[in-house]
Amino acid sequence: MGLWFEELEVGRVVHHAIRRTVTETDNVLFSTLTMNPQPLHLDAEFSAGTEFGQRLVNSMFTVGLVVGIAVPELTLGTTVANLGFGKIDFPAPVFHGDTLRVETEVVEARASQSRPDAGIVTFEHRSYNQRDELVCRARRAALMHRRPAS
Repeated sequence: MGLWFEELEVGRVVHHAIRRTVTETDNVLFSTLTMNPQPLHLDAEFSAGTEFGQRLVNSMFTVGLVVGIAVPELTLGTTVANLGFGKIDFPAPVFHGDTLRVETEVVEARASQSRPDAGIVTFEHRSYNQRDELVCRARRAALMHRRPAS
């Protein structure tokens, strides 16, 4: 179960237990399912000739995975809805075989003015690869349930 609005105080940092190694299959399936034919994601020969020397993992997959890893410990069963994303950065590339870990910080929290049973929380998700390089930082706002009355 995720955390209730009252448990999501500003400054709280959660180091998520789940880590995930990104595979070639993840990248190819996500890129083709989302109609993204970018050769940097799909063409090994093309990508070998770029500054990266290999295929890059689709950044939309990366941000989706980062948020997904955070769900069990933060919002599973306690979120009303995702309200939107703010700034998203990809300071370093993700490659096939990289293992990502995620930490999340609560950067803003306020009671909802229109829904007394909920609050709005802004999370900053940060993901690092196995070399401790920051590969993704994303701000996300969510409408969170308050703890039910006993």
